[in-house]
Amino acid sequence: MRYLTFALAKGRLADQTMDLLERIGMPCEEMKEKTRKLIFVNEELGLKIFLAKTSDVPTYVEHGAADIGVVGKDTILEEGRNVYEMLDLELGKCRMCVAGPAESKEKLENSHSLTVATKYPKIARDYFYNKKHQTVEIIKLNGSVELAPIVGLSDVIVDIVESGATLKENGLQVLEEVCPLSARVIVNRVSMKMEHQRITEVIDKIRNLIKEDTK
Repeated sequence: MRYLTFALAKGRLADQTMDLLERIGMPCEEMKEKTRKLIFVNEELGLKIFLAKTSDVPTYVEHGAADIGVVGKDTILEEGRNVYEMLDLELGKCRMCVAGPAESKEKLENSHSLTVATKYPKIARDYFYNKKHQTVEIIKLNGSVELAPIVGLSDVIVDIVESGATLKENGLQVLEEVCPLSARVIVNRVSMKMEHQRITEVIDKIRNLIKEDTK
């Protein structure tokens, strides 16, 4: 039996995913040990798991280095990889939003000379160009995007919003919602054909578990 390989985004989401896998009878005890190993195996179940940088997970899945990946919807949208999105885990729920100072709202609705700062240029471009049919200048940032409208780099930002507390502290507010976000299960297209039964069984078990938890 070949390994069924999972790519998990490092951090809290990996821990939450491992908890789900353990609850459906697919534990990986190796991952509980303090180690610098990158790949963890359950030989009995033919299960292999590795941790990757969040933005790399869809790449590993698209190219078949992993059969299954678990990553946030924001990463799936931004990376635009050719994978199947199979299941919403309903973990890490938040929103992708357009935010800025209150006075930017009118400009956002009426202006065609808008400057947008974001860590997610693909998502921002798709939203403004394809959904709003609005031409904007998009500036890619890697750090705290909240700073951009405060120092005059941009009119608004496109970023992930959970509670909105950080925005409020910096005199900003949500102006428009782009899309809801949460963790999703993605699957390699070839793997879905070759290992259809095994992959479907895993996803069905997780889906049933989520239903039980939300009752």
